[in-house]
Order: sequence, then structure tokens, then C-alpha cells
Amino acid sequence: MEENDLAAVLAIERATFPFDAWSEGMLRGELHDQPRTRHYIVAVEDGEIVGYAGLAAAGDQADVQTIAVTSGRQRAGIGSAMLRELLTEAERRAVTAVFLEVRADNPAAQAMYERFGFERIGLRSRYYDDGTDAIMMVLTLPGDAAGEPGPAR
Repeated sequence: MEENDLAAVLAIERATFPFDAWSEGMLRGELHDQPRTRHYIVAVEDGEIVGYAGLAAAGDQADVQTIAVTSGRQRAGIGSAMLRELLTEAERRAVTAVFLEVRADNPAAQAMYERFGFERIGLRSRYYDDGTDAIMMVLTLPGDAAGEPGPAR
């Protein structure tokens, strides 16, 4: 993702997360930290941005910051493809644990994360601006016997 993608990304952000959408300033701040601690991508179909995702990584841990797909293209494998890219980047950065929060009222996203091996580890009550809880999840990435990260899959 680059700054010239922000208009399209913000439109998807506001449509997908109407109660707690990130501001343009927040997204610019995330992009400013690329590639040092951030990795943001966009999904493009027929020249149009239809999704975006971001990863924050520091040391051996990372957080999936966001994944969003335009409503007309959801459940078409775009979110999974972007999550796969974020996990590949996490492995490239020698991350051994990837964390995320997902809305408790979004069973489709929860199911996608579980298909990738994420496990529920807790609940953040009233985490989102509209009062919805967040389910906390983690994925442990493979490592060798000495605790070093394994090769990228």
C-alpha cells in the first residue's frame, strides 16, 4: 500500500467499519512506519482496489492490524489471500507469534482466522466504539528446536 492508495482504502475502511473507522491520519502514520515495523498491502482487481490489510511486527511478535474487503467481493478468497501474504511477511521477519482482535459479531472473519490456525485466547469487552466485544486470537508460527523461526511456508 502506498499513499496514493489512501482514497480507495479509506472508502473501504469507512464502509466496512462505520463505527470505528481509522482516520486518514492514522493510516498515513501506519504507512510512515513501512517497512520498519509495518507491512501494508492492497488487493487489486481490474485496476480497482478491492481490499487492504496490514501487519505490525516488532521482535518475534506481530499483530494483524486490519483486513478489509469491499462488500461486493467478500467471501471470494481475497481476505484469505491477503492474510496469507501477511503471514508470509511475518515469517520473513522471524516472527513466532501473530496476534489479532476480531469483532465478536463477525463469524465469517473468525472462521477465516481459525482456518489458518489462529486460536482464541481471550476477550476484550466492549473493545470497539459501538460496544462490541473483540475476540483475541493468536497463531504460533513454526520454529526449530532451539526456538528459532522456521523457514517460510
